[in-house]
Amino acid sequence: MEQNKTMEQKPIIEIKGLKKRYRLGVINNKTLKADWQSFWAKRMGKPDPNVKIGQERLQGQTLMALNGVDLKIMPGEAVGIIGINGAGKSTMLKLLSRVTAPTEGEIILRGKITSMLEVGTGFNPELTGRENIYMNGTILGMTRSEIDEKMDEIIEFSEVREFIDTPVKRYSSGMYVKLAFSVAAHLDSDIMIMDEVLAVGDVNFQKKCLSRMSIASTTEGRTILYVSHNMSTIRQICTRCIVMKEGKIIYDGDVEEAIRIYSEESFKFELRQELEIPETIPANQCGVLTSFEILDRDNLIFDANEKLKVRFGMKIIRPVENISCVVTLLYAGVNIVGSFMSKYMHFDEATNTGYFDMEMDLSNLAQGKYFCDLRLVEPSAGRFIMHEEKLKLFGFEVSENKKRNDFNWDFGKWGYNMLTVENINYHKGN
Repeated sequence: MEQNKTMEQKPIIEIKGLKKRYRLGVINNKTLKADWQSFWAKRMGKPDPNVKIGQERLQGQTLMALNGVDLKIMPGEAVGIIGINGAGKSTMLKLLSRVTAPTEGEIILRGKITSMLEVGTGFNPELTGRENIYMNGTILGMTRSEIDEKMDEIIEFSEVREFIDTPVKRYSSGMYVKLAFSVAAHLDSDIMIMDEVLAVGDVNFQKKCLSRMSIASTTEGRTILYVSHNMSTIRQICTRCIVMKEGKIIYDGDVEEAIRIYSEESFKFELRQELEIPETIPANQCGVLTSFEILDRDNLIFDANEKLKVRFGMKIIRPVENISCVVTLLYAGVNIVGSFMSKYMHFDEATNTGYFDMEMDLSNLAQGKYFCDLRLVEPSAGRFIMHEEKLKLFGFEVSENKKRNDFNWDFGKWGYNMLTVENINYHKGN
Protein backbone atom coordinates (compact mmCIF):
# COMPACT_ATOMS: atom_id res chain seq x y z
CA MET A 1 0.00 0.00 0.00
CA GLU A 2 2.84 2.35 0.93
CA GLN A 3 4.57 1.49 -2.34
CA ASN A 4 1.47 2.43 -4.37
CA LYS A 5 1.19 5.70 -2.49
CA THR A 6 4.81 6.51 -3.28
CA MET A 7 4.23 5.74 -6.97
CA GLU A 8 1.24 8.09 -7.04
CA GLN A 9 3.37 10.94 -5.70
CA LYS A 10 5.87 10.75 -8.53
CA PRO A 11 5.67 13.43 -11.24
CA ILE A 12 3.69 12.35 -14.28
CA ILE A 13 6.09 14.44 -16.41
CA GLU A 14 9.74 14.86 -15.46
CA ILE A 15 12.19 16.81 -17.60
CA LYS A 16 15.93 16.96 -16.87
CA GLY A 17 18.41 19.22 -18.68
CA LEU A 18 16.37 19.29 -21.89
CA LYS A 19 18.03 20.88 -24.94
CA LYS A 20 17.06 21.07 -28.59
CA ARG A 21 19.38 22.45 -31.25
CA TYR A 22 18.33 23.22 -34.83
CA ARG A 23 20.58 23.92 -37.80
CA LEU A 24 19.82 27.15 -39.64
CA GLY A 25 19.52 27.58 -43.37
CA VAL A 26 19.31 24.91 -46.09
CA ILE A 27 20.54 21.53 -44.83
CA ASN A 28 21.09 19.90 -48.23
CA ASN A 29 20.64 20.50 -51.95
CA LYS A 30 18.12 17.68 -52.52
CA THR A 31 20.46 15.76 -54.88
CA LEU A 32 23.65 13.81 -54.19
CA LYS A 33 25.45 15.53 -57.10
CA ALA A 34 24.70 19.03 -55.77
CA ASP A 35 25.71 18.02 -52.22
CA TRP A 36 29.02 16.71 -53.59
CA GLN A 37 29.62 19.97 -55.50
CA SER A 38 28.94 22.03 -52.38
CA PHE A 39 31.21 19.79 -50.28
CA TRP A 40 34.19 20.18 -52.63
CA ALA A 41 33.65 23.91 -53.08
CA LYS A 42 33.80 24.34 -49.30
CA ARG A 43 36.86 22.04 -49.10
CA MET A 44 38.70 24.07 -51.77
CA GLY A 45 37.69 27.42 -50.26
CA LYS A 46 35.58 28.37 -53.29
CA PRO A 47 32.04 29.83 -53.46
CA ASP A 48 29.21 27.30 -53.26
CA PRO A 49 27.90 26.82 -56.85
CA ASN A 50 24.46 25.83 -55.55
CA VAL A 51 23.75 29.05 -53.63
CA LYS A 52 21.51 31.46 -55.50
CA ILE A 53 22.77 34.96 -56.30
CA GLY A 54 22.12 37.31 -53.41
CA GLN A 55 21.64 34.49 -50.90
CA GLU A 56 24.03 33.29 -48.26
CA ARG A 57 24.27 29.76 -46.92
CA LEU A 58 24.36 29.67 -43.12
CA GLN A 59 27.23 27.25 -42.70
CA GLY A 60 27.55 25.82 -39.22
CA GLN A 61 25.04 28.17 -37.59
CA THR A 62 22.60 26.69 -35.10
CA LEU A 63 19.73 27.79 -32.87
CA MET A 64 19.12 26.50 -29.34
CA ALA A 65 15.32 26.28 -29.30
CA LEU A 66 15.53 24.78 -25.79
CA ASN A 67 18.55 25.43 -23.65
CA GLY A 68 18.49 23.45 -20.41
CA VAL A 69 14.90 22.97 -19.20
CA ASP A 70 14.17 21.23 -15.89
CA LEU A 71 10.54 20.65 -15.00
CA LYS A 72 8.30 18.43 -12.88
CA ILE A 73 4.53 18.22 -13.30
CA MET A 74 2.37 16.26 -10.91
CA PRO A 75 -0.72 14.22 -11.89
CA GLY A 76 -3.87 16.33 -12.24
CA GLU A 77 -2.11 19.67 -12.66
CA ALA A 78 -3.30 22.12 -15.31
CA VAL A 79 -0.18 23.99 -16.40
CA GLY A 80 -0.13 26.97 -18.74
CA ILE A 81 2.94 27.69 -20.85
CA ILE A 82 3.31 31.26 -22.10
CA GLY A 83 6.00 33.39 -23.70
CA ILE A 84 6.68 35.47 -26.79
CA ASN A 85 7.02 33.80 -30.19
CA GLY A 86 10.27 31.83 -30.41
CA ALA A 87 10.51 31.27 -26.65
CA GLY A 88 10.54 27.46 -27.06
CA LYS A 89 6.98 26.59 -26.02
CA SER A 90 5.99 24.56 -29.08
CA THR A 91 9.39 22.88 -29.27
CA MET A 92 8.98 21.57 -25.73
CA LEU A 93 5.52 20.20 -26.51
CA LYS A 94 6.83 18.48 -29.67
CA LEU A 95 9.54 16.80 -27.61
CA LEU A 96 7.00 15.66 -25.01
CA SER A 97 4.77 14.33 -27.80
CA ARG A 98 7.79 12.55 -29.35
CA VAL A 99 7.35 14.33 -32.66
CA THR A 100 11.07 15.07 -32.54
CA ALA A 101 13.96 13.94 -30.36
CA PRO A 102 15.97 16.08 -27.91
CA THR A 103 19.59 17.03 -28.57
CA GLU A 104 20.39 16.53 -24.89
CA GLY A 105 18.51 15.75 -21.71
CA GLU A 106 15.90 13.30 -20.50
CA ILE A 107 12.10 13.15 -20.58
CA ILE A 108 10.26 10.76 -18.26
CA LEU A 109 6.53 10.24 -18.93
CA ARG A 110 4.43 8.18 -16.55
CA GLY A 111 1.18 8.16 -18.52
CA LYS A 112 -0.50 8.08 -21.93
CA ILE A 113 -0.46 11.30 -23.99
CA THR A 114 -2.91 12.84 -26.43
CA SER A 115 -1.72 16.00 -28.14
CA MET A 116 -3.00 18.72 -30.45
CA LEU A 117 0.03 20.58 -31.74
CA GLU A 118 -1.59 21.86 -34.92
CA VAL A 119 -4.74 21.30 -36.95
CA GLY A 120 -5.01 17.66 -37.99
CA THR A 121 -2.19 16.31 -35.82
CA GLY A 122 -2.45 12.52 -35.57
CA PHE A 123 -5.07 12.17 -38.30
CA ASN A 124 -4.68 10.22 -41.54
CA PRO A 125 -6.33 12.42 -44.19
CA GLU A 126 -7.42 9.39 -46.26
CA LEU A 127 -9.37 7.85 -43.36
CA THR A 128 -12.83 8.91 -42.27
CA GLY A 129 -13.48 10.68 -39.00
CA ARG A 130 -14.75 7.44 -37.45
CA GLU A 131 -11.71 5.48 -38.64
CA ASN A 132 -9.38 8.13 -37.21
CA ILE A 133 -11.10 7.82 -33.83
CA TYR A 134 -10.41 4.08 -33.84
CA MET A 135 -6.81 4.69 -34.93
CA ASN A 136 -6.13 7.22 -32.16
CA GLY A 137 -7.73 4.99 -29.55
CA THR A 138 -5.65 2.03 -30.68
CA ILE A 139 -2.47 4.08 -30.42
CA LEU A 140 -3.41 4.80 -26.78
CA GLY A 141 -3.78 1.06 -26.13
CA MET A 142 -7.57 0.95 -26.01
CA THR A 143 -9.54 -2.04 -27.28
CA ARG A 144 -12.21 -1.73 -29.96
CA SER A 145 -14.97 -2.30 -27.40
CA GLU A 146 -13.56 0.48 -25.19
CA ILE A 147 -13.52 2.86 -28.15
CA ASP A 148 -17.09 1.83 -29.08
CA GLU A 149 -18.24 2.86 -25.60
CA LYS A 150 -16.84 6.35 -26.15
CA MET A 151 -17.80 6.72 -29.84
CA ASP A 152 -21.22 8.38 -29.48
CA GLU A 153 -19.92 10.79 -26.86
CA ILE A 154 -16.97 11.78 -29.06
CA ILE A 155 -19.14 12.31 -32.15
CA GLU A 156 -21.76 14.29 -30.24
CA PHE A 157 -19.19 16.60 -28.68
CA SER A 158 -17.38 17.16 -32.00
CA GLU A 159 -20.49 18.50 -33.77
CA VAL A 160 -19.46 16.74 -37.02
CA ARG A 161 -21.86 13.79 -36.91
CA GLU A 162 -23.06 14.50 -40.45
CA PHE A 163 -19.49 14.11 -41.77
CA ILE A 164 -18.13 11.42 -39.45
CA ASP A 165 -17.94 8.84 -42.26
CA THR A 166 -16.31 11.28 -44.70
CA PRO A 167 -12.51 11.29 -45.23
CA VAL A 168 -11.05 14.02 -43.04
CA LYS A 169 -9.08 15.48 -45.96
CA ARG A 170 -12.40 17.07 -46.95
CA TYR A 171 -12.91 18.69 -43.54
CA SER A 172 -12.48 22.41 -42.95
CA SER A 173 -9.85 23.48 -40.41
CA GLY A 174 -12.62 24.12 -37.89
CA MET A 175 -14.05 20.61 -38.34
CA TYR A 176 -10.54 19.15 -37.97
CA VAL A 177 -10.11 20.93 -34.63
CA LYS A 178 -13.54 19.93 -33.36
CA LEU A 179 -12.98 16.25 -34.02
CA ALA A 180 -9.35 16.27 -32.89
CA PHE A 181 -10.18 17.96 -29.60
CA SER A 182 -13.12 15.66 -28.99
CA VAL A 183 -10.88 12.62 -29.50
CA ALA A 184 -8.19 14.02 -27.20
CA ALA A 185 -10.71 14.96 -24.51
CA HIS A 186 -12.66 11.69 -24.39
CA LEU A 187 -10.18 8.88 -25.00
CA ASP A 188 -8.35 7.34 -22.06
CA SER A 189 -5.18 9.42 -21.86
CA ASP A 190 -3.48 10.68 -18.72
CA ILE A 191 -1.93 13.81 -20.26
CA MET A 192 -3.54 16.33 -22.66
CA ILE A 193 -1.19 18.62 -24.59
CA MET A 194 -2.74 21.62 -26.37
CA ASP A 195 -0.84 24.18 -28.45
CA GLU A 196 -3.07 27.17 -29.32
CA VAL A 197 -5.18 25.12 -31.71
CA LEU A 198 -8.56 26.19 -30.28
CA ALA A 199 -8.19 29.59 -31.96
CA VAL A 200 -9.36 27.96 -35.20
CA GLY A 201 -12.77 26.88 -33.87
CA ASP A 202 -15.84 29.07 -33.43
CA VAL A 203 -16.48 30.94 -30.17
CA ASN A 204 -19.16 28.59 -28.81
CA PHE A 205 -17.03 25.53 -29.44
CA GLN A 206 -14.04 27.20 -27.77
CA LYS A 207 -16.13 27.77 -24.65
CA LYS A 208 -17.23 24.14 -24.69
CA CYS A 209 -13.61 22.99 -25.05
CA LEU A 210 -12.39 25.16 -22.19
CA SER A 211 -15.15 23.82 -19.96
CA ARG A 212 -14.25 20.25 -20.93
CA MET A 213 -10.57 20.85 -20.17
CA SER A 214 -11.43 22.22 -16.73
CA ILE A 215 -13.53 19.12 -16.01
CA ALA A 216 -10.75 16.84 -17.26
CA SER A 217 -8.31 18.41 -14.82
CA THR A 218 -10.46 19.01 -11.72
CA THR A 219 -12.83 16.02 -11.89
CA GLU A 220 -11.06 13.35 -13.92
CA GLY A 221 -7.57 14.08 -12.56
CA ARG A 222 -5.96 14.38 -16.00
CA THR A 223 -2.82 16.45 -16.49
CA ILE A 224 -3.04 19.35 -18.94
CA LEU A 225 -0.29 21.32 -20.65
CA TYR A 226 -1.78 24.31 -22.43
CA VAL A 227 0.09 26.83 -24.63
CA SER A 228 -1.82 30.01 -25.46
CA HIS A 229 -1.44 33.74 -26.02
CA ASN A 230 -4.98 34.22 -24.68
CA MET A 231 -4.49 35.09 -21.02
CA SER A 232 -8.18 34.78 -20.13
CA THR A 233 -8.15 31.09 -21.10
CA ILE A 234 -4.92 30.56 -19.16
CA ARG A 235 -6.69 31.98 -16.11
CA GLN A 236 -9.78 29.88 -16.69
CA ILE A 237 -8.01 26.54 -17.03
CA CYS A 238 -4.63 26.66 -15.32
CA THR A 239 -3.63 26.46 -11.67
CA ARG A 240 0.06 26.91 -12.45
CA CYS A 241 1.85 28.77 -15.20
CA ILE A 242 5.32 28.69 -16.78
CA VAL A 243 6.91 31.63 -18.59
CA MET A 244 9.54 30.78 -21.21
CA LYS A 245 12.15 33.03 -22.80
CA GLU A 246 14.93 32.12 -25.24
CA GLY A 247 14.55 28.39 -24.63
CA LYS A 248 14.56 28.60 -20.83
CA ILE A 249 11.97 28.72 -18.06
CA ILE A 250 12.22 32.12 -16.38
CA TYR A 251 9.24 31.67 -14.06
CA ASP A 252 7.18 28.74 -12.74
CA GLY A 253 4.37 29.32 -10.29
CA ASP A 254 1.34 31.56 -9.70
CA VAL A 255 -0.78 32.28 -12.79
CA GLU A 256 -1.22 36.02 -12.18
CA GLU A 257 2.47 36.57 -11.51
CA ALA A 258 3.32 34.61 -14.66
CA ILE A 259 0.99 36.80 -16.73
CA ARG A 260 2.55 39.94 -15.26
CA ILE A 261 6.06 38.74 -16.19
CA TYR A 262 4.90 37.74 -19.67
CA SER A 263 3.35 41.18 -20.22
CA GLU A 264 6.57 42.92 -19.26
CA GLU A 265 8.51 40.69 -21.66
CA SER A 266 6.00 41.26 -24.47
CA PHE A 267 5.58 45.02 -24.29
CA LYS A 268 8.34 47.53 -23.70
CA PHE A 269 7.53 51.02 -22.46
CA GLU A 270 8.79 54.01 -24.44
CA LEU A 271 8.40 57.76 -23.97
CA ARG A 272 8.21 58.42 -27.71
CA GLN A 273 8.36 56.52 -30.96
CA GLU A 274 8.05 57.12 -34.69
CA LEU A 275 5.71 54.53 -36.21
CA GLU A 276 6.35 52.97 -39.59
CA ILE A 277 3.75 53.92 -42.22
CA PRO A 278 2.69 50.82 -44.23
CA GLU A 279 3.18 50.85 -48.00
CA THR A 280 -0.33 49.51 -48.63
CA ILE A 281 -3.28 50.92 -46.68
CA PRO A 282 -6.69 49.14 -46.70
CA ALA A 283 -9.47 50.87 -48.63
CA ASN A 284 -11.64 51.32 -45.52
CA GLN A 285 -8.85 52.98 -43.53
CA CYS A 286 -9.02 56.75 -43.32
CA GLY A 287 -5.63 57.43 -41.83
CA VAL A 288 -2.49 56.17 -40.14
CA LEU A 289 -0.79 56.95 -36.88
CA THR A 290 2.71 58.24 -37.41
CA SER A 291 4.06 58.70 -33.87
CA PHE A 292 3.30 58.95 -30.17
CA GLU A 293 4.93 60.88 -27.35
CA ILE A 294 4.36 61.11 -23.60
CA LEU A 295 4.43 64.86 -22.91
CA ASP A 296 6.23 66.67 -20.08
CA ARG A 297 7.90 63.51 -18.72
CA ASP A 298 11.29 61.87 -18.53
CA ASN A 299 9.93 58.61 -17.08
CA LEU A 300 6.75 56.50 -17.22
CA ILE A 301 6.06 56.00 -13.50
CA PHE A 302 3.17 58.22 -12.41
CA ASP A 303 1.71 59.10 -9.05
CA ALA A 304 -2.02 58.51 -8.89
CA ASN A 305 -2.70 62.25 -8.54
CA GLU A 306 -0.87 63.07 -11.78
CA LYS A 307 -2.35 63.25 -15.26
CA LEU A 308 -1.00 61.44 -18.28
CA LYS A 309 -0.62 63.58 -21.40
CA VAL A 310 -0.01 61.88 -24.75
CA ARG A 311 0.39 63.24 -28.28
CA PHE A 312 -0.37 60.99 -31.28
CA GLY A 313 0.86 62.04 -34.72
CA MET A 314 -1.56 61.24 -37.53
CA LYS A 315 -2.00 61.48 -41.30
CA ILE A 316 -5.46 61.52 -42.95
CA ILE A 317 -5.43 59.84 -46.38
CA ARG A 318 -9.05 60.31 -47.48
CA PRO A 319 -12.03 62.50 -46.51
CA VAL A 320 -14.21 61.03 -43.79
CA GLU A 321 -17.17 62.17 -41.68
CA ASN A 322 -18.17 61.55 -38.08
CA ILE A 323 -15.28 59.54 -36.79
CA SER A 324 -14.43 59.14 -33.14
CA CYS A 325 -11.26 58.26 -31.24
CA VAL A 326 -11.68 55.30 -28.85
CA VAL A 327 -9.11 54.76 -26.11
CA THR A 328 -9.04 51.41 -24.30
CA LEU A 329 -6.96 50.82 -21.18
CA LEU A 330 -5.61 47.34 -20.38
CA TYR A 331 -4.17 46.27 -17.04
CA ALA A 332 -0.97 44.23 -17.50
CA GLY A 333 -1.60 44.39 -21.23
CA VAL A 334 -4.39 41.79 -21.27
CA ASN A 335 -7.36 42.86 -19.10
CA ILE A 336 -9.64 45.68 -20.24
CA VAL A 337 -10.44 47.98 -17.31
CA GLY A 338 -12.09 50.86 -19.15
CA SER A 339 -12.58 52.76 -22.39
CA PHE A 340 -13.49 56.23 -23.62
CA MET A 341 -14.88 57.65 -26.86
CA SER A 342 -14.18 61.22 -28.01
CA LYS A 343 -16.58 63.57 -29.73
CA TYR A 344 -17.16 63.15 -33.47
CA MET A 345 -14.61 64.65 -35.85
CA HIS A 346 -14.93 65.52 -39.53
CA PHE A 347 -12.21 65.64 -42.21
CA ASP A 348 -13.13 67.07 -45.61
CA GLU A 349 -9.62 66.78 -47.07
CA ALA A 350 -7.12 64.06 -47.71
CA THR A 351 -3.38 64.37 -46.93
CA ASN A 352 -4.08 66.24 -43.69
CA THR A 353 -1.32 65.87 -41.14
CA GLY A 354 -1.62 66.73 -37.50
CA TYR A 355 -1.81 65.28 -34.02
CA PHE A 356 -4.14 64.26 -31.20
CA ASP A 357 -3.54 65.46 -27.68
CA MET A 358 -5.02 63.21 -25.00
CA GLU A 359 -5.09 63.78 -21.24
CA MET A 360 -5.94 60.94 -18.85
CA ASP A 361 -6.91 61.08 -15.16
CA LEU A 362 -5.09 58.32 -13.24
CA SER A 363 -6.65 58.84 -9.79
CA ASN A 364 -9.03 55.86 -10.07
CA LEU A 365 -6.39 53.37 -11.20
CA ALA A 366 -4.95 50.76 -8.87
CA GLN A 367 -1.20 50.34 -8.61
CA GLY A 368 0.30 48.47 -11.54
CA LYS A 369 1.28 48.62 -15.21
CA TYR A 370 -1.13 49.63 -17.96
CA PHE A 371 -1.20 49.64 -21.76
CA CYS A 372 -3.30 51.74 -24.11
CA ASP A 373 -4.97 50.78 -27.36
CA LEU A 374 -6.17 53.56 -29.69
CA ARG A 375 -8.67 53.11 -32.51
CA LEU A 376 -10.60 55.37 -34.86
CA VAL A 377 -14.17 54.24 -35.47
CA GLU A 378 -17.00 55.26 -37.74
CA PRO A 379 -20.08 54.56 -35.55
CA SER A 380 -22.64 55.11 -38.30
CA ALA A 381 -20.98 52.38 -40.40
CA GLY A 382 -20.40 50.17 -37.37
CA ARG A 383 -16.75 49.54 -38.19
CA PHE A 384 -13.21 50.31 -37.18
CA ILE A 385 -11.46 52.60 -39.62
CA MET A 386 -7.98 52.37 -38.24
CA HIS A 387 -6.30 50.16 -35.69
CA GLU A 388 -2.58 50.33 -35.02
CA GLU A 389 -1.36 47.25 -33.12
CA LYS A 390 1.95 49.01 -32.57
CA LEU A 391 0.33 51.31 -30.03
CA LYS A 392 0.42 48.47 -27.53
CA LEU A 393 3.95 49.77 -27.07
CA PHE A 394 2.34 52.76 -25.37
CA GLY A 395 2.27 51.95 -21.68
CA PHE A 396 2.82 53.45 -18.25
CA GLU A 397 2.98 52.50 -14.58
CA VAL A 398 0.95 53.83 -11.65
CA SER A 399 2.85 53.88 -8.36
CA GLU A 400 1.18 53.32 -5.00
CA ASN A 401 -2.32 54.80 -4.85
CA LYS A 402 -3.36 55.35 -1.22
CA LYS A 403 -6.93 55.96 -2.32
CA ARG A 404 -7.11 52.52 -3.96
CA ASN A 405 -4.28 50.68 -2.19
CA ASP A 406 -6.44 47.65 -1.36
CA PHE A 407 -8.11 47.48 -4.78
CA ASN A 408 -7.72 44.50 -7.11
CA TRP A 409 -9.15 44.14 -10.61
CA ASP A 410 -11.74 41.40 -10.99
CA PHE A 411 -10.47 39.56 -14.07
CA GLY A 412 -13.80 37.80 -14.59
CA LYS A 413 -15.48 41.01 -15.71
CA TRP A 414 -15.06 43.26 -18.74
CA GLY A 415 -13.99 46.75 -17.76
CA TYR A 416 -15.03 49.10 -14.99
CA ASN A 417 -15.77 52.30 -16.91
CA MET A 418 -13.40 54.06 -14.54
CA LEU A 419 -11.20 55.47 -17.29
CA THR A 420 -11.44 59.25 -17.52
CA VAL A 421 -9.94 60.72 -20.68
CA GLU A 422 -10.10 64.43 -21.28
CA ASN A 423 -9.27 66.88 -24.03
CA ILE A 424 -8.97 64.59 -27.03
CA ASN A 425 -8.50 67.20 -29.73
CA TYR A 426 -7.18 67.06 -33.28
CA HIS A 427 -4.82 69.77 -34.52
CA LYS A 428 -3.93 70.30 -38.15
CA GLY A 429 -0.30 70.80 -39.00
CA ASN A 430 2.85 69.34 -37.44
